[in-house]
Amino acid sequence: MTSKTTTDVLPVEGARDVTSNPLPWYQQPKLRQLYLKMVILFLASTSLGYDASLLNGLQTMDSWAHYFDNPTGSRLGLFGALPGIGTFAVFLIAPYLSDGLGRRLGTAIGSAVIVLGALIQSFPPTSNPNRDAMYLAGRIIVGIGSGICNGACPLLITEVAHPDHRGKITTIYNTLWYLGAIVAAWSAFGTLENLSGNVQWQLPTALQALMPAIQLIGIWTLPESPRWLISKGKLDKARAVLTKYHGNGDENDAFVRWEFAEIRETLRMEQEAASTGWTELIRTKGNRKRCLLIILTAIFSQCSGNGLVSYYLSQVLNTIGFTDSKTQAEINGGLTIWCFLVSLAAAFLVDRFGRKTLFLFAGVGMLISFSVWTACSAVYSRTESAPAGRAVLAMIFLFYGTAGAAWPGLTVAYTVEILPFNVRAKGLTLCTCVAALAGIYNQYVNPLGLEALQWKFYVVYVAVLVVECVVIWFYFVETRGPTLEEIAVLFDGQDAPASMAAEKAEKAERTEQPESYHEEAIPDRK
Repeated sequence: MTSKTTTDVLPVEGARDVTSNPLPWYQQPKLRQLYLKMVILFLASTSLGYDASLLNGLQTMDSWAHYFDNPTGSRLGLFGALPGIGTFAVFLIAPYLSDGLGRRLGTAIGSAVIVLGALIQSFPPTSNPNRDAMYLAGRIIVGIGSGICNGACPLLITEVAHPDHRGKITTIYNTLWYLGAIVAAWSAFGTLENLSGNVQWQLPTALQALMPAIQLIGIWTLPESPRWLISKGKLDKARAVLTKYHGNGDENDAFVRWEFAEIRETLRMEQEAASTGWTELIRTKGNRKRCLLIILTAIFSQCSGNGLVSYYLSQVLNTIGFTDSKTQAEINGGLTIWCFLVSLAAAFLVDRFGRKTLFLFAGVGMLISFSVWTACSAVYSRTESAPAGRAVLAMIFLFYGTAGAAWPGLTVAYTVEILPFNVRAKGLTLCTCVAALAGIYNQYVNPLGLEALQWKFYVVYVAVLVVECVVIWFYFVETRGPTLEEIAVLFDGQDAPASMAAEKAEKAERTEQPESYHEEAIPDRK
């Protein structure tokens, strides 16, 4: 057995060479089948992007504005903030669904709730009090479903993916947020151009139910997380999943035997040594660092100036002279396509350059472009110079291009990578809820700030970006290379369960036979 030392990260003793199979994934039939099935899981992120960007498209429609009596300021902010409030409402429940019922069932429950919420908000009654109440209720329910669904899908992706592809696959998950934004932007543009009346906004709103409906049906074609199965004592089923997809059906595959043994031993040691409650997130020095990194990542992903355009592009464009509804819809559609292409390309570079490098590139690039954006906005506010307005538009595209190098994909990927299994679901839920709270700020405070201060409000985000770059440089940890179990060594040192489990995994690989594995629950100490 060979040790693996990953460039720019702490060496992890006992790490297995995860690239032992020379064939690329698309030439391995079972692995190819697994990754194609994962498209079902990616729909959760796509659905989230659809909802987050839908309000941008609806604001360009006179029919929507007329139906809701031209919402502005705090009322418009409330319309945007409610999904985040719904997500926060399931903060304590979501991880127990994923940990107790499984990653697949958690995904199914979340998808069903989103479908319900999307249909409710699509057809509110015309009378004033009931109209707002039903629309707002639908927005909250969508947020609840998103909180559950997006608290389960990334776990299943990262826990079932082959270690050699985990970084790319998990990063791609959240980049597909932009695919949902593209569908939302162009659906809204299509109905704006070709339909009239309330159906103009009701159709794209109802389409929000389509992706979770597909997910609700298709989730059962995917295997359950082998790590979750092992934690529940279903060892034979877990080994069968690993053998089928990571070993191409070969029961004697050496890597699968080592992987199974390492996961099993690491989970046993984690759960024997610690509780699985919420306090475990802050019990140890390593977990406290993980917890702070998760909170910082969630805040930076939402509060770096990107929320201005994600939710209120129409208002931003109004401040620089682009006031025509059709022009705004075209810019919105083009921007979402640009963001998707950049973030998808970055997902395939995450293992080449590392997580921290991409975070730094994004932070510095966003700081430079946003500073120029602010300066040009100031010029336009005084002179109404068309070149200054076009310069702001160019900086918006540059800003999102650099942001796409890290934040869309790595917010979730980095979170699930740094967490041990016993708190992974809770840590991901923490990330989702902090991001939701930051989103509430974006959706409620930003329109008020833009309305009151216009371009001067941007200065706040310039300061935030300076702090962000400093924090990333000094505090973020590189996780490129090790398996999920071995990343614990980067935070907990050589006393981490994975470090000790590696030796036992090596022995198990040499001595244990497949038939020796039997149903045996791992102790779960509350």
